[in-house]
Amino acid sequence: MKETVFSGVKPTSIPHIGNYIGALRQWVELQKDYNCYYCIVDDHAITVPQDPKMLREQIYAIAATYLAVGIDPKKSTLFLQSDVAQHTELGWLLMTQTKMGELSRMTQYKDKSKKTGSESAGVGLFAYPVLMAADILLYDTNKVPVGHDQMQHIEFTRFLARRFNEKFGQTFVLPQPLIQKVGARIMSLKDPSKKMSKSDESGAGTIMLTDEDDVIQKKIMRAVTDSTAGISYDPEKKPAVSNLMSIYHHVTGDTMKKIEDDFGGKGYGDFKKALAEVLIAHLSPIRTKINEYLKNPKELNKILDEGFEKAHPIAEKKVRAVKDKMGLAR
Repeated sequence: MKETVFSGVKPTSIPHIGNYIGALRQWVELQKDYNCYYCIVDDHAITVPQDPKMLREQIYAIAATYLAVGIDPKKSTLFLQSDVAQHTELGWLLMTQTKMGELSRMTQYKDKSKKTGSESAGVGLFAYPVLMAADILLYDTNKVPVGHDQMQHIEFTRFLARRFNEKFGQTFVLPQPLIQKVGARIMSLKDPSKKMSKSDESGAGTIMLTDEDDVIQKKIMRAVTDSTAGISYDPEKKPAVSNLMSIYHHVTGDTMKKIEDDFGGKGYGDFKKALAEVLIAHLSPIRTKINEYLKNPKELNKILDEGFEKAHPIAEKKVRAVKDKMGLAR
């Protein structure tokens, strides 16, 4: 019997190449060996203010992106989080088993609440790690593909599951993280000390999956480089070129050694030109497919409906078991 994988993306923007390399591309490969649930986590999106019209458009954009990068609805369950009410129901049940102090120590909450102040931060932002745990635990998930910045959430999910199991009896599977070793954390093209982000105000440090060829070319050619010359992989001493090499490695499959050999003696300009070419060749078909799917919302709805039909019975069964253990319902 195949192990289960769960992951999701918030519909707040089209994913960028960091999301693609660190997550989406890995998800496509996981379909071969795992029972995969890939969710559009729209309930998580509303922990901060959203324009309803824009949110709905982004939901379709994420569905189109999933399909365009190669997620196959015949192999994986692709669905919308808010369609399956058991996500929020289990979230509430688990909140009753969670302490305020545990949530206040979560790194992402501390980071985000600094911007608004903890008094102004929404309760949803404070408690969303519990909803994330519910997402994972609903489907007896064995593996969760994550970046290093999400490790705290997986540990928290395991902690909650263990607490519930010890208190009410064996109910939840304890999930394990799946992390790529090279390039799972793609950095900004403008500041290699910061992770590539879709919230980058200038947009110059981030390559979106829907960027046109000429935009990709300009962003790569204008990417910062290191003060020392030479194409060599050394994330500590040469963070900028190492980041570009990570992108090249994931797009071409070439090892760092091969990249170093191929560009030995050449300048940063030559390397960036080659990187732009391979990146455009790789992303152009994905951009075309995203645009094609977005022109056919009926097809996207059909796929999301089919995903709901597969996810809902599993989620309903798990919530029934949890409520029974806690003494709820009749």
